[in-house]
Amino acid sequence: MKKMNIQMSLLMATTMSFFLSMTGLLSAGKFTVPAFIISFIESFFISLIIGFFIPMKKIGDSAVEKAGIEPHSLKARLLETLISDLIYTPVMTFCMVFMAYKQASKEGTPPPFGIMFAKSLVISLVVAYIIIFIVQPIFIKFLMKKNGIGGPPEMGGRPPMGGRPPEE
Repeated sequence: MKKMNIQMSLLMATTMSFFLSMTGLLSAGKFTVPAFIISFIESFFISLIIGFFIPMKKIGDSAVEKAGIEPHSLKARLLETLISDLIYTPVMTFCMVFMAYKQASKEGTPPPFGIMFAKSLVISLVVAYIIIFIVQPIFIKFLMKKNGIGGPPEMGGRPPMGGRPPEE
């Protein structure tokens, strides 16, 4: 299970870093390929650190249980996504805006940090929520299959490709 958590952290860090770096640069009107690469690498490492030290699954499961929501339901996914978004996004956004602010300060007079951060945070929270909601279950399903975890295949009783039905 630890192996799957590491794999999930890597997939989510890559995905979130890609989309949030792209979103931040495009919303600031400062998109360049070098800036994107630097932003992506910085946010990737920030994401990895968060992913390795904060037990997202445990926090999400606990919140779902405390809220009295049926696990694996749509409501549970919505809550788990919100929690993940509220943990990752503000930290990543703060770090990325801080670095952008420092760079802008070298080039002239940047807008106030608070305004830069607030605008970026609102946009990033929305984008991250949507991305997390979409990709997290896809990644979980992929990793469960890759690592041989889970129940019987969801094939409607058909045998696997090129194989015969499992023996009962």
